[in-house]
Amino acid sequence: MIPPRDRLIVALDVPRAQAAGNIVSELGDSVSFYKVGLQLFAAEGPAIVRELTASGRKVFLDLKLHDIPNTVASAVKSVAGLGIDLLTIHAAGGVQMMKAAVEAAASVPKPPKILAVTVLTSFTEQELASTGLEGGVASQVSRLAALAIEAGCNGVVASPLELGMLRRQLGERPIILVPGVRPKGSPAGDQARTAEPAEAIEAGATYLVVGRPITAAANRKEAAEAIQKEVSSALRRATVV
Repeated sequence: MIPPRDRLIVALDVPRAQAAGNIVSELGDSVSFYKVGLQLFAAEGPAIVRELTASGRKVFLDLKLHDIPNTVASAVKSVAGLGIDLLTIHAAGGVQMMKAAVEAAASVPKPPKILAVTVLTSFTEQELASTGLEGGVASQVSRLAALAIEAGCNGVVASPLELGMLRRQLGERPIILVPGVRPKGSPAGDQARTAEPAEAIEAGATYLVVGRPITAAANRKEAAEAIQKEVSSALRRATVV
């Protein structure tokens, strides 16, 4: 069982290590899991990841790798040894690319779990259709999730709106990590498909990624703890049911 506190991943979507450090320091022991994405990793490189893991924090490295299988495998090997817990690749890269990533991750002593991104939470139905993909978001998410599990990935990344469908399709074992989580009253920002924390947990989310509702809050620790309480309550309700 994953402790309720570990189900919340705070997104460090900031430009420099100092800003990330300020957030981590303010949140203190209330948060144990952080996302390092492209913006921060491009600016600070592996050092910021090493700093977080050395302090005992868990790290979700959200690089969404998407390239030919050999290149992705090499990239996975380069970051898998940093002590990270989760790493993303793009399911659209295909089964062979995903298999290469899974095999590369398994080659290190403490392999990170590989999660395949299905359809970005910023996509609307219209935007997906404009890329030439027909059938709608849900159909594409389902298709890519099936390929990810076939390739040996530990789970997938999808919006809250596809959670119920994915749990029915994949069962309880695979990880489903959900970005686009917004507490009630929070602006959606650039996320097109969102849900509140309790809704996502009750629908089957394993992890929730929350950024600005916490990092831009007047009291970050209070904002994080409020979400964690909501998560704990949702888990208790799910257990009772």
